[in-house]
Order: sequence, then C-alpha cells, then structure tokens
Amino acid sequence: MSRAWLVGGGPGDAELLTLKAARVIGEADVLLVDDLVNPDVLRHARAEARIEHVGKRGGHASTPQETIVAAMLAHLRAGRSVARLKGGDPFVFGRGGEELLALGAAGFPVEIVNGITAGIAAPAALGIPVTHRGDAQGVIFVTGHGA
Repeated sequence: MSRAWLVGGGPGDAELLTLKAARVIGEADVLLVDDLVNPDVLRHARAEARIEHVGKRGGHASTPQETIVAAMLAHLRAGRSVARLKGGDPFVFGRGGEELLALGAAGFPVEIVNGITAGIAAPAALGIPVTHRGDAQGVIFVTGHGA
C-alpha cells in the first residue's frame, strides 16, 4: 500500500534520530535520502528496502527538486511506501513544504515525522540555551542563501 512520509533525519548525530523516524525508516519500501542525513540512520532500513540518494547540498550540484518529486510520485503510483529522509527537520530549510504540496496535489496524503534541527541541536550540544529567561526570549532561523 502506498504511504508517504517526510522524515527528519536529525542534525547529524545518528543517536538523535527520533524513535518515530527509526520506525518509519524500517517500514518504508523506498528511502529517498538527502546528503546531509547521517548514513548510520539507514541501519534502521529493511534489507530489501530501496535506498536512493537524492543529494541536496547548498552550493553544489544536486538532484533537481522536480526529479525528487517525480521519483516519489512514481514509487507511490507503483504502490510502494516512500520515506523522504531529510537532514534536520523537513520543514526547516528542507523543502518539505514544496514536497507536501506536490504530493497532496497528486492525491497522496503525507505524514510528517519531525526531526531535531541543527539550529537547536548545535547550541544545545555546546551548553548554550537558545532561549533563557532574562536573556533571550526568542529564536529566529535565517539562511544565508541569496544574501
């Protein structure tokens, strides 16, 4: 049965992968994996799962977004379950919104599996809170692309 997931692969440390992400990786027939995902998280995949690397890394040659969406749709139409595995969280600079809209427009519901974004994990690993009463009341994430 066709199922689609947008899965956050975490900030790079494979031990920070969520339990739900690990379960979904183990259920999917096909994994479409970004470059920023730690390869160690793929150990949760079934031996017979198809793993396709669809690298997306800023400033480098990468798989066009249209090609990724077309691959997802082809697998779904063939009855396969697809997990789109992204670094961090799929909705933080991950183009998850674009993929959600494209799959929805084609009639495929998508389950979102949040991941830990590096914007939170990196400062936390250094003991730096991103908010702290009396010092920092908010967090803003920006990208340097197009600047």
